[in-house]
Amino acid sequence: MIEVGHVLVHEDVVKNDFVCNLTKCKGICCIEGDAGAPLQPHETDVLREIYPKVKPYMTPAGIQAIEEQGTHVVDMDGDLTTTCVDGNKECAYVTWENGITKCAIEKAYELGEVDWKKPISCHLYPIRVTHYPDFEVLHYDRWHICHDACTFGKELGVPVYKFLKDPLIRAYGNQWYKELELAVEAL
Repeated sequence: MIEVGHVLVHEDVVKNDFVCNLTKCKGICCIEGDAGAPLQPHETDVLREIYPKVKPYMTPAGIQAIEEQGTHVVDMDGDLTTTCVDGNKECAYVTWENGITKCAIEKAYELGEVDWKKPISCHLYPIRVTHYPDFEVLHYDRWHICHDACTFGKELGVPVYKFLKDPLIRAYGNQWYKELELAVEAL
């Protein structure tokens, strides 16, 4: 583990390569799994607030899921997550462009409709965060559906933490990221 401030970064985040390859996987991480994307408590308020502006970019099935279940749910483990279509299929905020999943929230953000890109857990993927009272731990989440991203990352020589520079800065700030880079260089 690498300690940067109140965050412990698992060495896999530094030592493994990863670059999303949407032409291969088609964004399947947004439609596979047993629950929606993890949410931080304050993000539920954001989702409620921006939903009317995101709704025009959503699929009819996603809109129906939100109208029936709400902008977020508590999953079977008691965690806050994005709502899913049919309970545990695709994220309700998924939209499709040229056969590839895209986040309706991110689309609204890119078009200037909202000022929030998407849940931080989505932006940070394949990093997952475990929250403790006094610190957080960043883990590299290995999932077979991301095999092409691992291969592509290795071809390009891009470690997970470099691929996720922008979301890591969004989550922890520029100074934190600079300290992470220094810690990695010292290894």
